[in-house]
Amino acid sequence: MSRRYLAIALPCLPLDRLRRLMPELAGQPLGCWASLGSRRLLTAAEGPGLHPGQALADAQAICPGALLLPAAPEEDAALLQRLALWCLRFTPLVALDGEDGLLLDATGTTALFGGEEGYLASVAAALRQAGFRLSAALASHAGTAAALARDGSGRDHLLPPGAERQALAPLPLASLRLPQEVLLGLARLGLLRVGEVLRQPRGPLLRRFGPGLLDALDDATGERPRPFRSVRPPARFLALRGFLEPIVTRPAIEAALDELLEELCAALQAAGQGARRLELRAERVDRTCQALPLGLGAASRQEAHLRRLFAPLLDRLQPDLGFERMALEALLAEPLAARQSGLSGVPEGALAGLWDRLGQRLALQRFQPLEGHWPEYAVAPLPAFEAALPLEEPAAWGQETRPVRLLAEPLPAGPEASPPLAWPPELALPAASWPPAPPAALRLGRQLFRVISWEGPERLEPEWWGEDAARPARDYYRVQTAEGPRLWLCRLVEPGTGPARWFLHGYLA
Repeated sequence: MSRRYLAIALPCLPLDRLRRLMPELAGQPLGCWASLGSRRLLTAAEGPGLHPGQALADAQAICPGALLLPAAPEEDAALLQRLALWCLRFTPLVALDGEDGLLLDATGTTALFGGEEGYLASVAAALRQAGFRLSAALASHAGTAAALARDGSGRDHLLPPGAERQALAPLPLASLRLPQEVLLGLARLGLLRVGEVLRQPRGPLLRRFGPGLLDALDDATGERPRPFRSVRPPARFLALRGFLEPIVTRPAIEAALDELLEELCAALQAAGQGARRLELRAERVDRTCQALPLGLGAASRQEAHLRRLFAPLLDRLQPDLGFERMALEALLAEPLAARQSGLSGVPEGALAGLWDRLGQRLALQRFQPLEGHWPEYAVAPLPAFEAALPLEEPAAWGQETRPVRLLAEPLPAGPEASPPLAWPPELALPAASWPPAPPAALRLGRQLFRVISWEGPERLEPEWWGEDAARPARDYYRVQTAEGPRLWLCRLVEPGTGPARWFLHGYLA
């Protein structure tokens, strides 16, 4: 099956966004402007005497009644992103095409709409009913469809396979969205159409205009198409519900969510998987899509647990005129084997459920072991509901006695004047080779701690392959104090630099 792509060009997207927000502007001249250096130029405009690229002062003089507003490219991009998500109802693969276009991979989906003609008409009609002005084209290459959709005629095109070059030949070069300086340079040579440039030798074109021109030509003809990056990868676990009448009330939304959860959890059960990250998407009748993401501390497919987590998130939905379609997708799934429950008196998944409920109210973290033996390099914090990093756990990780609380910045521990503790006399080492023992008392800030017992030292050498190879080695001691706290002390091994320096690096359990 040859691939087919539908390109949608939205040349009036900024103006359509404003008219959708303010319906009272219907029929009024309208424009958007932006600052370019010291000049203010129109980026989009419609009205008598108005056109993009015009100076703002000239536009105000020519059409005094026009409403000229500052451009908002961030809001335009957000609207285009929402439209791309909404178009997932027509195909599982939708990509952004520049700042004012969409690309839909229509391969294998046109039969659901009565053929390619019905598919093209359905997508275009749905967007036009929502107040968007557009032109669409369906072709075998994404670049060909995008060029046809921007030919300036405003008509929709359905191109049969194999007719790409013939359809591209009469198109103006502006349909390839080339830089203005390239268009002017080609116009000076008398080249105004795509077919005229395709007939020229490629070497001179490359030397004079750079590789951008050849890339655009190859993309349009399909000889070297650009990558198709969908806004969302195809869903493996997805539940959908369309409604004959838009739903508005909270009970109707909850009933739809219950049906979606039942279908999704059944699919996860059949595949032996559990969801770690989910997203509930609600599509409104005004062609906007609202998304509610949900992360889990452990993979789960329990309907009651997921329903309880989604319940407070439903307050964020704004139905307005109502939702016409809802989708629940498992963005991340992991193997989840069935486990026998009821032996210990604790329900299966109780701890993971508690973790998920706390995560809705508190900022939680988890820890990923790393391949480093220095304490500050041994673990990395991760968001509680993200998947672990693709690293293998070191063989001996977790066997050492490490502090429950590791300080981000070690605190200087000043030894008091009292004599240091002595090593046990039965130690089978010559006295000259004994490492220094912890001091009998040390001061942390204004607090004095008296050492009554200790273990160590544990020598940690610097990692020679990293940036800390020149730093001194460390000796770590586990110390019990008379005041109660159990401390993890560090002594820097710096031969010939005077008295040893002691630091508090953590608190033991």
